[in-house]
Amino acid sequence: MKYVGIVLLALLSLFAAYIITLCVSACIAGAFFKYGTNSGYYRFLLYSSTAIGLFILRVKVHISGLEKLPEGKRFMLVCNHRSNYDPIVTWHAMRKYDLAFISKSANFKIPVFGQLIRGCAFLPIDRSSPKSSAKTLTRAAELMKNGEVSFGIYPEGTRSKTCELLPFHAGVFTLAKKAEVPIAVMTLRGTEKICKNYIRRRTDVYLDIVEVIPDATREKLRSGELSEMAKSIIYTDLEGDTV
Repeated sequence: MKYVGIVLLALLSLFAAYIITLCVSACIAGAFFKYGTNSGYYRFLLYSSTAIGLFILRVKVHISGLEKLPEGKRFMLVCNHRSNYDPIVTWHAMRKYDLAFISKSANFKIPVFGQLIRGCAFLPIDRSSPKSSAKTLTRAAELMKNGEVSFGIYPEGTRSKTCELLPFHAGVFTLAKKAEVPIAVMTLRGTEKICKNYIRRRTDVYLDIVEVIPDATREKLRSGELSEMAKSIIYTDLEGDTV
């Protein structure tokens, strides 16, 4: 029992040291990092804290279709949106691809978390200002074109509380056209159950990269046509899915 106590104390000390490091690093990020900077160090902090959080919440993430993604090339990932956990499980499952997300400005004001995503090239968007939104999309396109990060986008614009697909915002597909990157279409299941399950049972979350829309198709189609194509792919893959 004596050694068990020592081990537990050591683990608690390590965890406390990690939390202190996380908070101090976040403060440094807030002071010195600008939006659009992708830091390997802050990526490490984001991924490690995410892994701890998902472990505590008892979330098991399953992903398929990674072999369809273009090797050594940035891409735009589009997916259905079911819960606030969607980007978290996605960047956890796709760690090697350095995904960034365009997120509402309020998320960047969350203590520690806001500073971490700021240091990982996540970009804030003000949906009430078309001019500001356009600048954000332009910056995201530059980051992809320069090979800095890939971006994850939810064309529905907000999470669907019924898990049924909401109308897509075709304008976000101009991002892929500006960046000249392929569009990876992914479906997501199970994140809506995390809050209900974590005390009682494990939650299994499933991500499936269904199809990658190649450069030639992206060039040929207009943004509205790309939106309809991506929505059809997602709808077909989710057909028959139950909550």
